[in-house]
Amino acid sequence: MSDSAAPTVRDLPRTARLRAALARALDGDVLQPGEPAYGAALPGFNLAIAHRPALLVRAASVADVVATVRSAAAHGVGVGVRSTGHGAPATGPDELLLDVSALDRLDVDPGRRTATVGPGVPWAAVLEAGAPFGLGGLCGSSPHVGVVGYTLGGGLGPLARTFGFAADHVRSLDVVTPAGDLVTATASEHPDLFWALRGGGGAFGVVVSMTFDLFPLSVVRAGTLWFDVDDAPAVLHRWREHTPTLADDVSTSVARLNLPPLPDVPEPLRGRAVLVVRYVRHGHLAAPDPLVADLRSVATPILDAVGDLPYDRIGAVHADPDDPMPFVERGGLLGELTEHTVDAFLGAVPPDSPVLAAEIRLLGGAAARPPAVANAVGGRDAACTLFTGALGSPVGPPDAADHLQAVHDALAPWATGGSLLNFAGPRDDVSAALVRESYGPATYDRLVALRRRLDPAGVLDPSSRWGAVDDVR
Repeated sequence: MSDSAAPTVRDLPRTARLRAALARALDGDVLQPGEPAYGAALPGFNLAIAHRPALLVRAASVADVVATVRSAAAHGVGVGVRSTGHGAPATGPDELLLDVSALDRLDVDPGRRTATVGPGVPWAAVLEAGAPFGLGGLCGSSPHVGVVGYTLGGGLGPLARTFGFAADHVRSLDVVTPAGDLVTATASEHPDLFWALRGGGGAFGVVVSMTFDLFPLSVVRAGTLWFDVDDAPAVLHRWREHTPTLADDVSTSVARLNLPPLPDVPEPLRGRAVLVVRYVRHGHLAAPDPLVADLRSVATPILDAVGDLPYDRIGAVHADPDDPMPFVERGGLLGELTEHTVDAFLGAVPPDSPVLAAEIRLLGGAAARPPAVANAVGGRDAACTLFTGALGSPVGPPDAADHLQAVHDALAPWATGGSLLNFAGPRDDVSAALVRESYGPATYDRLVALRRRLDPAGVLDPSSRWGAVDDVR
């Protein structure tokens, strides 16, 4: 970033004092606007989100995280936290951006069936480390997303109906609190913090280590069926008819995709409007797959990629983009899935729409059941998630967000009014009403009360979804 592109820092003396204090205390880097390394370090995965912090700290150790939080609190500066860069909210010129991606410890204990990771570890690394032992974790659709951030938001993955949310299987968290104390949160130690972080997001502390369960996951029956858009009504209605009878060992979703004519899109799909059915089944590989068989009888797939898949390649099911790009997204929850819901969904995403992806993901099964140790994950009583995405500026149309909202408006009669935290969309667009509906009044009020108690000055996550601080700087 050049000096001319540098953001305006509103309180230069305070920022200068904080930078001097951090430079003395840290092993990592402290960067400020105008420095070449500052501009290079700013972008995350979503290039449509502009980070413009007063300072950017690249922590080299847990001690750096502790010192950064304490120094920022002492100087009255809010701290935003970024690990792998997926889903990180924008930080502004009154804030410090704490990058913890270098904290990438990864230990797998095959005897205990656990993994311990730092916040910089992506799911791909866990899948690779667990594969030799026939073990895997409850990753999301993309293996490049950070394990910790994904799990703090709940963690809805391709096996959610079988095993539940990733947050349901966390054993312990090492956390730097808003006061700058390093504590270990478990079911018996700091139980309120342990409850809130598992599903309530990162507004309650900076997680510097997390231990969680692994499962015997070597090979699964998984993949995708791609259908031309003309076959979408018949296929999607048949898919819906199966959903009430599916066993918990099956997780599935459907998505309307308007695929761009790009070289990295498989040639049969390039530039086409399609419906894709995603399917993952855990269990005996020789067992039948009646849903898949029935959909194959409804229409002939353009591509048929359902088969035996090594679990460490589970990211191939959703095939999310690997490279950073600008995009906008919106998420919601559906309380029911009827034939009229299906018709509204298909009508809301015509082939000429700038909406690149609109997905309905089936919930229920283990995702609907409470975990052994209670946590803050919301939305368990919903029938499905609804997610939409489009290219953002400068590549996409300026009104892309309006097109996404139009899809959600079309399905509003069946929506709950809430969303899963990881699917909610940009922080600035998420209202307190949506968050309250997502969690329900009791969980929401408990999270707000805990946030007020732990961080009354709003040191961490100054743009918190909880609206719980009296003095957000």
